[in-house]
Amino acid sequence: MIPIENTEDRFGAVAILFHWSMAVLIIGLLALGFYMVRLPDAGFDTKKIMLILYHKEIGLSVLVLLAVRLAWRLTQILPQLVDHLPDWQKIAARFVHLSFYALMFALPVTGWLMSSAAAIPVSFFGLFTLPDLLSRDDDSFRRLIDIHKWLGYAFIVFICVHMGAALMHHFVLKDDTLRRMLP
Repeated sequence: MIPIENTEDRFGAVAILFHWSMAVLIIGLLALGFYMVRLPDAGFDTKKIMLILYHKEIGLSVLVLLAVRLAWRLTQILPQLVDHLPDWQKIAARFVHLSFYALMFALPVTGWLMSSAAAIPVSFFGLFTLPDLLSRDDDSFRRLIDIHKWLGYAFIVFICVHMGAALMHHFVLKDDTLRRMLP
């Protein structure tokens, strides 16, 4: 049975739930983002508009989950990395994890800023509308599109590095790194 809280040897059930649910949401958002930007802009394509609205709402959900996840993380011990790792790999692992947190914050915020610069309201599942962070500005909107896009590309690179390292630990090094994050 997996403990609720982290131990020195493994992640607890709550951390595992946060990890995998956010992984699914983020990978889904990245895939949705790539799909929807390839749809035509001409006219009022309701499919594209609906996908953008879903993308925003799910992106805001990631931001909310990030806040809850960080609060949980600050109250928990962090399981130790496996002993046989060289220092550079320990540093790389911490860098990738910190980059994930930064990107989980930066992508929704740049999306919110983009919507603000385009004067398009951001709703959270119809419960409330977020305030605009910027006034309408087409130049800012175009710059924020590029920033948001490149942050998404960076996220994909970090996900690939993270997954590659986890699979290397599991299949090549045959240690418990991946098993500690599995239910």
